[in-house]
Amino acid sequence: MSRNSRISGFFKLTLQQRREQLRTACDLPAEALAALDGGLGTDVADHMIENVVGTYALPLGVATNFRVNERDHLVPMVVEEPSVVAAASHAAKLARELGGFEGTADPPEMIAQIQLTDVPDAQAALAHIQAARAEILALADRVQPRLVERGGGARDLEVRTLGDSMIAVHLIIDCRDAMGANLLNTTAEAVADRLAELSGGRVGLRILSNLADRRRVRISCRVPTRSLAFGEFDGAEVAAAIVGATRFAELDPYRAATHNKGIMNGVDAVVMATANDWRSVEAGAHAYAARSGRYSPLSRWKLEGEVLSGSLEMPLALGTVGGALRTHEGARLALKILDVHSARELALIVGAAGLATNLAALRALASEGIQRGHMKLHARSEKIAAGGIVR
Repeated sequence: MSRNSRISGFFKLTLQQRREQLRTACDLPAEALAALDGGLGTDVADHMIENVVGTYALPLGVATNFRVNERDHLVPMVVEEPSVVAAASHAAKLARELGGFEGTADPPEMIAQIQLTDVPDAQAALAHIQAARAEILALADRVQPRLVERGGGARDLEVRTLGDSMIAVHLIIDCRDAMGANLLNTTAEAVADRLAELSGGRVGLRILSNLADRRRVRISCRVPTRSLAFGEFDGAEVAAAIVGATRFAELDPYRAATHNKGIMNGVDAVVMATANDWRSVEAGAHAYAARSGRYSPLSRWKLEGEVLSGSLEMPLALGTVGGALRTHEGARLALKILDVHSARELALIVGAAGLATNLAALRALASEGIQRGHMKLHARSEKIAAGGIVR
């Protein structure tokens, strides 16, 4: 059954009514909704991390209106900040007018790093390691036979000389639908001694890199400028201000950091809802933003006649199998709500959520300012904190 993420007036419903709408839209059994009450008992939590004393809850909302590569998706988001879910939903509605979001995702290739130190002749070591490429890749695949059976495995080997008698070897591994941290670390450890023999040096660190620049997503959308009108602000005026804000971020890293934070509002919320590693995603995003030596925005907005066009490129290392998904019922439910069938498809939706919250933040800044809507929702939180009941 095809999904329709366009649920009019969803925010006006009571919590129970929203749950029923969600259950119907996603064709979920009634018992599946129990995971919305936390999805994690203390007995399970006690086996996930150390020194457990309880669990810690955050709100889980659902963003509507998302259409990515001609498929509709309801998007679960875990976030404590007011306005993020509403902003994502509204921006997705704007993008929907011209077809929604379009995107591509790289194959799920990750980098396992092996550091070699005290290398006596870096150039000779580089040549020896490159000559043994087939041997090293075969050794890496023997460590992960189940991954190879699923179509993944070692794809390439890169060697970089860093100076100070140090070499970094990169094993490029296709992780399929896993985020890949554990299998990358295991593989790096398995090949390290052989690499040390080839280089004449000593083994240093053996661990994945969170700069997953071989696992990027590219997302774009188009919005009619007339749809950006707000109050007394003309749509063309708002669009021009958004383009100007992009240029500001390109020229100033202080602005670029806040520009990218608006992207990560959407990205992190979906990553958390699916129990993926948001710290890894954050590290990779910001390292990628600084890859030129100057911190820059991850998205760009430009005018094309009467259309505002936006694009986003960033690394996204995500998984739909393994990790906390094996134990967290709420995360498994989130994937069912998303209706995704691979880690690459999940990455496309996460990227779309990031571009949506970026658009919403820039539109607010370009018109009424960010605080008006944000503080209205913040006031609700303050009332709850004071013991009041919000209707």
